Amino acid sequence: MNQISTQNSRLKRHTALLLRGMVASAIALAACQPTTPTPTQPEQTPEPQTTAPEQVQQVSTTNATCELVEQGFGPTGQVDIRVEEVASGLEVPWGIDFLPNSDMLVTERAGRVRLVRQGQLQPNPVATIEATDVGEGGLLGIAVHPDFASNRWFYVYYTANRDGSRTNLVERWQLSEDGLSATRDRTILGDIPVAQFHNGGRIRFGPDGMLYIGTGDARDPDISQDQNSLAGKILRVTPEGEVPADNPFPGNPVFISGIRNTQGFDWIDASTLWVTDHGPSGELGRSGHDKASVARAGDNLGWPTTYRCESEPGLVTPSIVWQQALPPGGSVIYTGTAIPEWQDSLIIATLRSEHLQRVAFDPQNPGQVQSHEVYLQGEYGRLRDAVMGPDGELYITTSNCDGRGGCPSEQDKILRVTR
Repeated sequence: MNQISTQNSRLKRHTALLLRGMVASAIALAACQPTTPTPTQPEQTPEPQTTAPEQVQQVSTTNATCELVEQGFGPTGQVDIRVEEVASGLEVPWGIDFLPNSDMLVTERAGRVRLVRQGQLQPNPVATIEATDVGEGGLLGIAVHPDFASNRWFYVYYTANRDGSRTNLVERWQLSEDGLSATRDRTILGDIPVAQFHNGGRIRFGPDGMLYIGTGDARDPDISQDQNSLAGKILRVTPEGEVPADNPFPGNPVFISGIRNTQGFDWIDASTLWVTDHGPSGELGRSGHDKASVARAGDNLGWPTTYRCESEPGLVTPSIVWQQALPPGGSVIYTGTAIPEWQDSLIIATLRSEHLQRVAFDPQNPGQVQSHEVYLQGEYGRLRDAVMGPDGELYITTSNCDGRGGCPSEQDKILRVTR
């Protein structure tokens, strides 16, 4: 695909978003007093997989009907799909994004930005970043500037060691004309709280041209409710790192709060997002309960006050909660045509549960789940990211070399999911 067709594809995607109905979450923002949590724990040993039929509890709320999946992860997917290997030999490819010529930039958590050119992984890194890859930190998300063709900028989120202390930050880099090297331009946003676990890390440009940054609670759940903290949030800044004038809290990059550890979000329309979040791993006797929620500017997703299918004033009730831990990696709205049955569904890459989850929702009420199903169960191991390519195909990455899976000799892969 050439540069013009790629830009047209993105323009059509953004135009479609703007034309979709502006569906409000109708949540009244109100102050809430979180419970006092104990320190969080890393991912625990998975529960045995089950093929038993799922049990679903419906909980009616003022803004959504939350579906609680009590057993398993959902029924087996009914749509025939095909998986193609795009590249292998990667070490924990955490994030991918596409250039106008359809080449892709890939982050490896150890600190390398890699280039896949015409389907071939290039042998040398585009950039090597001094990332601190302890626990769930390291080089994480990547986002290509919407006007890359003129400025050649891309953005990365990573864990750094600055003056003897660790921090998460977002930097802007510039890719060389030949695409084989890059130079650091500037820090866009720094001082994002860091911990061994719960660093978030997903970054994406929205249809409004703003940069959205998903962060974790850095093992301090209370600060997810603190509007003065960058942790446990989705942040929204300009491409220069400034706070947009129309952010919900004046002078504040916080866009959505009450998040534990998001690694995935995408836009239903120009102002409404699906957000996936990790549930607790032992806090206050809680476990599991990963979730997907519909949110808009200023919304509070409830962590740590709520974590299940619960309704509290001023807090968003999730649309679906899996009692058994997934947990969710990247997520994306399927906009391709190769698998028409998936059109407008939320596709979630899952880690511990090792599958691809498809969630279909009511187009007239995006907070209402119509159905969900499981694909690729256990076939490719842990799945980290899910993105739509400029060719209209779905791309996912494996995460089997992250210390929690069985790292094969060919290491981690990028896969294309098609028909």
